[in-house]
Amino acid sequence: MAELLKAHETEIKSITLIPSDGGRFEVAVDGELIYSKLQTGRHAEAGEVERLLAARLGGGN
Repeated sequence: MAELLKAHETEIKSITLIPSDGGRFEVAVDGELIYSKLQTGRHAEAGEVERLLAARLGGGN
């Protein structure tokens, strides 16, 4: 989480964690789902969520 804030501190206003059950891990930006463990059937790989976030924000890292 800290890595996301540091890498995108000028673009990210806030991050909200919402506890859930059933093995759910989903990341959404402005209501748009960019990663879902339920859809992929696997955990996110190291750096994957950051890359998806960068692409969504237009940074393309």
